[in-house]
Amino acid sequence: MASSYQESCPSIKNILLLDSEGKRVAVKYYSDDDWPTNSAKLAFEKSVFTKTQKTNARTEAEIAMLENNIIVYKFVQDLHFFVTGGDDENELILATVLQGFFDAVTLLLRNNVEKREALENLDLILLCLDEIVDGGMILETDANIIAGKVATHSMDAGAPLSEQTITQALATAHEHLMRSILK
Repeated sequence: MASSYQESCPSIKNILLLDSEGKRVAVKYYSDDDWPTNSAKLAFEKSVFTKTQKTNARTEAEIAMLENNIIVYKFVQDLHFFVTGGDDENELILATVLQGFFDAVTLLLRNNVEKREALENLDLILLCLDEIVDGGMILETDANIIAGKVATHSMDAGAPLSEQTITQALATAHEHLMRSILK
């Protein structure tokens, strides 16, 4: 029973956040079979960046095929967001994961989505990835829920973030949630 569920359930191979030179900001791999070594992962990131850098994925997500993988991606400022799935995955599901990741990062960085801010809040971005996908399985795509859980984890862990920052992040998440409910 579990294997048929696994086969029909969408699976994410990796989520990448690269800078405008293709260097890692935050990456999470869920498929060690495809990229067993760190050098294989770096080579994949380089080929993803090279394949997509000439595109203009700033207004909406774009889709690319690479090495039997579907990659959905979006660029903002000097950050490049990527979500990878197998070539049999549904692009819309991958795009939903990408949008959830992007929107949650936007909430957590208080709309200041750029490399320096991302690096200063790397702990939040990594927590964000953990809330979205676990072992390749999609857990959550709603940015408000993801950002709320990340902010809660940060407070629990006593992370080196000012209380005001977390309060602002929660207030922003709450505001967005209320707006989406009232629509």
